[in-house]
Amino acid sequence: MPIPISQMWTVATYVLKQQLTGRKQYPLVLMLEPLFRCNLACAGCGKIQYPAHILKRHLSPEECFHAVDECGAPMVSIPGGEPLMHPQIAEIVAGLVARKKYIYLCTNALLLKEKLDRFKPSKYLTFSIHMDGQKEHHDFSVCREGGYEIAVEGLREAVKRGFRVTTNTTLFDGADPKSVRAFFDEMMELGVEGMMLSPGYSYDKAPDQTHFLGKERTRRLFRAILSNRKSTWAFNQSQLFLEYLMGKRDYACTPWGMPTYNLFGWQKPCYLMQDGYVDTFAELMESTEWHRYGTESGNPKCANCMVHSGYEASAVNHTFSSFRGLLSAAKATLFTRHRDAAALKMLDEPAPQLVQLTLNEKEEVGV
Repeated sequence: MPIPISQMWTVATYVLKQQLTGRKQYPLVLMLEPLFRCNLACAGCGKIQYPAHILKRHLSPEECFHAVDECGAPMVSIPGGEPLMHPQIAEIVAGLVARKKYIYLCTNALLLKEKLDRFKPSKYLTFSIHMDGQKEHHDFSVCREGGYEIAVEGLREAVKRGFRVTTNTTLFDGADPKSVRAFFDEMMELGVEGMMLSPGYSYDKAPDQTHFLGKERTRRLFRAILSNRKSTWAFNQSQLFLEYLMGKRDYACTPWGMPTYNLFGWQKPCYLMQDGYVDTFAELMESTEWHRYGTESGNPKCANCMVHSGYEASAVNHTFSSFRGLLSAAKATLFTRHRDAAALKMLDEPAPQLVQLTLNEKEEVGV
C-alpha cells in the first residue's frame, strides 16, 4: 500500500473534522521551506534565484516548530533549496516527528547517503526524492551529469535502512511518455513506496521559460502516461488528482490547501507565487484575496497551472465533501487501469529530442 493506513486515517479524520465544523478554507499540507540554498541549479526552478546573502540564511528549528504549530496541518512537506544542506535539519525532523506530523523531506538525494545516519526510520518520516525521469532525462532536467546515479544510490541506501521513500517527478514540455512509463518500472523495482507527479509551474525567476506545459498539453501528456496503467505502479497521491491531470476531472484551485512558510514569513498566496508576505498564518488566511487566484480567476499567472500544490487539496476536499465524492475516490482507487486505445497509440509517436536547458547561474549555488 503506497500510503500507510495510519496516515490515511489521520488525514481523513482531520478533513472530516474541518467539513463537520463548516470550515471552508483549511490547510492540508504545510510547505515549510527552511532555506533556499541548493547544490543544484535546475533551469526550471525559480527557488534559488536569490542574492547570496539570502541563500546563506536558514530558518531555526524554533521558527519551524512555531510555523507548524500555528498552521495545524497534519502533513508537512519540507522543500527548498536542498533541505539536507540545513545544518539543523535532523533536529527539525525530530521535532516534527515528536509532534506526530507526517513529514515529506524533499531532496535531490545528492547528500542523502552521507546524511542518513542523522535520521531514524519512522512512519512519520518520508524521504521524497526528486527524480525527473530516466537517467538521461533526469540529468538534463537537473543540469548535472551523473546526478541520476547519485540519487539512485542514496535511494537504495534509504530503502535498505528501512526508511519510507517516495519519488517526486516534475514533467515539462518535451517529456517522452514512453520513457516516463519505463521510469515508473525502474522506481518500483528500486522499492519506493510510491511516486508523486506534477507538471512544472512557470516560475518568473526560472532561467528556462520555454519548456513549461500549457493545460491542454499537460492533459495530453498525462493521458498518455497514466492511461493503460500497470498494476505494479503505486502513486503517493490522490487518484482523483491523477484523473484531473489526465483531463477526466475539472477542479478549481485550492491555494490555501498547501500554504508556505519560509525565510520571509507566510507567502501569499501559495507555494508557487509571491504576492507578498505576512507574519502569521491567521493573517495569511484572512487577508489574502483568494478569489484573485486559480485558473477560474482570470489571473494570467494561474492560466496554465495544474500543479499538485494547488489542485491535490481540491481533489482531497472533493473526496470528503459528499457521499458522491467518497464514491468517486473509491472507484478511482479500485479501478486504476484506465484503458484507452488512443492513449496507447500516443506512446508510438516519435520521442521528443532532448534539448539542454539553459542556465544563467553557475551549477552549484550557495555552496
